[in-house]
Amino acid sequence: MIFAFLFLSVILASIEWLSFRLLGRKFDRRHNWFQIRWVWLVLVAVIWIAFVINGFMWPTWRSTHPRLLSVLSISFFVIFIPKLVMAVFEVFELVRMGGSKAINVAMGSARPISRQSFLTQLGFGAAGFTFSSFLYGVTWGKYAFRVERLTVPIVNLPEVFNGLKLVQISDAHLGSFMNTPRPVLDALEQINALQPDVILFTGDLVNTHANEAEAWIDAFRMLHAPMGKFSILGNHDYADYGPFEESEREDSRKRIKEIHEEMGFRLLLNEHHHFEREGERIALVGVENWGKGFRRSGDLNAAMKGSDADKLCAILMTHDPTHWEEEVMDDKAPIDLTLSGHTHGMQFGIEIPWLGIKWSPSQWRYKRWAGLYQESGQFLHINRGFGVLGFHGRVGMPPEITVLEIEQA
Repeated sequence: MIFAFLFLSVILASIEWLSFRLLGRKFDRRHNWFQIRWVWLVLVAVIWIAFVINGFMWPTWRSTHPRLLSVLSISFFVIFIPKLVMAVFEVFELVRMGGSKAINVAMGSARPISRQSFLTQLGFGAAGFTFSSFLYGVTWGKYAFRVERLTVPIVNLPEVFNGLKLVQISDAHLGSFMNTPRPVLDALEQINALQPDVILFTGDLVNTHANEAEAWIDAFRMLHAPMGKFSILGNHDYADYGPFEESEREDSRKRIKEIHEEMGFRLLLNEHHHFEREGERIALVGVENWGKGFRRSGDLNAAMKGSDADKLCAILMTHDPTHWEEEVMDDKAPIDLTLSGHTHGMQFGIEIPWLGIKWSPSQWRYKRWAGLYQESGQFLHINRGFGVLGFHGRVGMPPEITVLEIEQA
């Protein structure tokens, strides 16, 4: 822990030094340098306070001081990421100056090297754009809910279920919202306006403890779907991440199950449900959390037992998409469509479908991290998340409500 902290401290200090050098190229004593420097030092203090508290107090404060931790987290990202951009451009600037100096030496020239170049200007422009983007992300971006509409062709779907409309939401992380903000309530109302046949919630209702969801029971209870509302647990729903005694963890796990019921959801705990229409059936399978590096309470075999999934069209709800990769894809299990969440698309990225651009730091951790994927006729959809966690904002990765219409292939 101490070694990791020291290592990260060196990286952070290096970024601070590099970004300050770029600042010095842009401003000098003619530009109120004294005042600029003091403002910079205040921002440095904010970053380091946030860094130390998040590093050492996160496990405790995430449940005891969530608002303060949220403010510090927001402050860190909004200030630090633009500095990181500045540091990158300062590295380019140093390379440019080193190259120019080497050329001068080789040519025997004494021509002075400019301290400020187009790279410096570009670095400040990029940092300003980054700052604006992150400021937007923590104020409005996390409430910019997007409806993603997809059609999924399934070979063995009975004709009577053709056009069945599923609405998926995931990763609400209700503890990250202060009180019950109006934009989130509006998003829940928007789900009803979509007129779904079925509503499916794929885990992580809270951050650390069931009590974070208490204020939201009525709002989620108002969600309506004629064929039912179904849910599963995510890794954050087991109270594994708070400084709790085991008895308190058990109480939270019990209460979270009660809250799902009070919200009108049928919580599938390694279970299945059959939708029936005109004598035809399809199977909905729901497992507890199963993920690489996370809790593995999910039991797909137990959930599928008696479901006739090998004969019917089968839809699986599993929180972590790595479960699909390990136990479903390549016909390891007879599942036609799997719905997951968990990744949040890292709440940061760039997606421009018409240019074929889809990038997020999430891809460094997950091979499949957002959207619809297909392997050998089996589909996986990963919802980008409804709420936020850690970084209380979204940049280029808006919160998502997914409408999936399944149809005969």
